[in-house]
Amino acid sequence: MSDLTKPPSDPAAPAMPSEALVVLRGVTCGYGDRVILEDIDIVVPRGKVVALMGTSGGGKTTVLRLIGRQLLPMKGEVLFDGQDLAALSGADLMAARRRMGMLFQFGALFTDLSVFENVAFPLREHTRLPEAIIRDLVLMKLNAVGLRGARDLMPSQISGGMSRRVALARAIALDPELVLYDEPFAGLDPISMGVSARLIRELNDTMGLTSVVVSHDVDETFLIADHVVLLANGRVVAQGTPDEMRASTDPLVKQFVHAEPDGPVRFHHPALDAGQDFGVRG
Repeated sequence: MSDLTKPPSDPAAPAMPSEALVVLRGVTCGYGDRVILEDIDIVVPRGKVVALMGTSGGGKTTVLRLIGRQLLPMKGEVLFDGQDLAALSGADLMAARRRMGMLFQFGALFTDLSVFENVAFPLREHTRLPEAIIRDLVLMKLNAVGLRGARDLMPSQISGGMSRRVALARAIALDPELVLYDEPFAGLDPISMGVSARLIRELNDTMGLTSVVVSHDVDETFLIADHVVLLANGRVVAQGTPDEMRASTDPLVKQFVHAEPDGPVRFHHPALDAGQDFGVRG
């Protein structure tokens, strides 16, 4: 069993503060009066790949927004390297965000900028480095994702998988400590998916990163994750290593991991009795 977790049936997962880069403690969050996450606890250990998984609408992307401080919790704390993000503002908040990289769903490249200029963008925005050094850094990041030769192409001239890799090069351009991935495998063919998964794992290890991956793809995500957090109905319902999650007897975990069509997440949405709905008379 992982030394950072309890069994998947127990959502609690304590870790020593010195091991954690990100901690969500007792967090409740939502949009307006609508609560999306309720009293959740998540620990992201330094140097690890943590996967956030679960049913659609379960709050996975909301967790990323909390970590990036696009959202503030209604209750609880979101800590980044021991700092309460809600207490940061101005220069301090920007400094914290510069230590994070973000891979948006489908890449979100600037369509009117070349591959090179997309990766150079954060370096030009947040540093005063000479152009010669920016050029070398961009080429190094593109080389790390296998696309140095595509530097002069436009986003419309490359495939979806290549776009995702360019976006990854942009996400690591400032050498962040934490990289957030929002559905990095969505819409990719099996080869591109495998390449993207391998890159996430290899870059995490070779660059000493910490990664939070939101994904629905069980097979690819379980291959690269150290720890999996399963969210459903706004709560952490289970967490553990990929092997622990596969072996779990919890009905919801089993349904999700093994893609079972029916279980705690029902096929039929609650409805009136069929006889009442269709006007059948006895």
